Amino acid sequence: MSTLRAFARLCTVPLAVLCAGLLSGIAPAHAGENRLQVHPFPNPIRYSHHNDDYTVRVRVPGGAWQDLYEYNVKVDLDKPQDASMVYFNFDGAVEVAVQKNNGMFSKVTIRPDAKGVKPLVRDGIVYFTLRRPDNLSVEFDDDHLHNLHVFTHAIRADMPAVPADLSSYDVGTGTTPDMTQPTVFFGPGIHSGDFRVRSHTTVYIHGAAIMKNPLVIDGVEDVKVISDGLFDGADMMTVRNSRHVEIDGPIFINQPHGTMRCITSQDLVEKNIRTIGAGQWSDGLGHFACERVTIADSFVRTSDDCVTFYNHRWDIWGNTRDVQVKDSTLWADIAHAVMIGIHGNTPTPAHPQSEVLERLRFSNIDILEHDEDEPEYEGALGIMAGDDNLVRDVVFDDIRVDRIEEGKLFNLKIAYTAKYNTSPGRGIENVTLRNIHYTGRGSPSAARIAGRDGARMVRNVTIENVTVGGKRLTAPEAGLLEVNEFVDGLHFR
Repeated sequence: MSTLRAFARLCTVPLAVLCAGLLSGIAPAHAGENRLQVHPFPNPIRYSHHNDDYTVRVRVPGGAWQDLYEYNVKVDLDKPQDASMVYFNFDGAVEVAVQKNNGMFSKVTIRPDAKGVKPLVRDGIVYFTLRRPDNLSVEFDDDHLHNLHVFTHAIRADMPAVPADLSSYDVGTGTTPDMTQPTVFFGPGIHSGDFRVRSHTTVYIHGAAIMKNPLVIDGVEDVKVISDGLFDGADMMTVRNSRHVEIDGPIFINQPHGTMRCITSQDLVEKNIRTIGAGQWSDGLGHFACERVTIADSFVRTSDDCVTFYNHRWDIWGNTRDVQVKDSTLWADIAHAVMIGIHGNTPTPAHPQSEVLERLRFSNIDILEHDEDEPEYEGALGIMAGDDNLVRDVVFDDIRVDRIEEGKLFNLKIAYTAKYNTSPGRGIENVTLRNIHYTGRGSPSAARIAGRDGARMVRNVTIENVTVGGKRLTAPEAGLLEVNEFVDGLHFR
């Protein structure tokens, strides 16, 4: 592949403009301009990573169609299945065409419904238009296990330019950057190694970069990771004992365990994270004793909890405070979309202090699936206060739940499980569930609010405009909401 042909795969702009903009990597933007950036893939993965269920193309309106590489991604640990994923960047508007290559179909759905993306079928090919970057699931005949994930992002003006010599696209091995520099750039190609990030560093990952190992962010401060690239089969990214860390844009697929684990860290921003995992214990974005955390504009599909907030476990100690999760899509093939509080510190002489999780906010979230086979743990939105944790001041607002294969809409309980806990939680206090709407699809059991005894209670829960299948919750009701005698101050609005 010539250098010019390789670079031409990066963006569908006129050839003269492309050559003029070679140093910057893409032509300067103009107001209202439609621009597209398609990322090539290293040749060594051409066959090993491809899924042929779909042929996907994209273009700016009226432009030439560009082929995308359809990555194979594993989903649903219950019985791992092969789904597909494509990704690209754009500004303005783009048109997407999806051809299903195996078998006929009678309908196609693009979720989340709230995104308002409507497909048009013409001659057996599905077309739709995107006018802003979104993360979507394209599903044929309600098949959620062999779907197409479409991940998009705006074109980044700050991504460093690719070299004029793009031979790395052919050889498939990227140049490993010097991790001691204040600016680190992973260019096109496949990258393996020990990627430990230093303080006061900005890491850029190009859209044609494939990372085979995680970044390690440990004991540092003032770090930014800006990524259009792909973490493929890498173990979880770890942020530990760190401050002022921003992770923006990476895509994770086929990780053996979780996506990202944040431990005893503060002032974290996690945004535009896209992850699909079916490994064992494959939590999405997990947090232990972290404070001032923001998660936004992300798509998390896992075979364990999507987003978690815990305190003590292993050698970890501390509290969780000031969390905001917003504008995101969560898909739990197994377990919960949100889980709070099951791990904490049962006081001992060596560690006499109980722990607190407080001031957590969840807003504008689409939950596409929840499936939990163990009744004790059910809950798309779960607060399970265990190990003497006190969970307080939690708000769930503007949340849409599409389907519950098996489980509950929410489960607020004082937990004491033989598997995970050494004592029950101290309490759950001041929880608001507002503007939550579940379609009723699937086979849900009743939502639940349950204290343990007179000393370990759930107090002051407000349920405001919460509906199941269009029916509003206005009181405890068989089949919809169970409340035990250790709940004080339950209010419906």
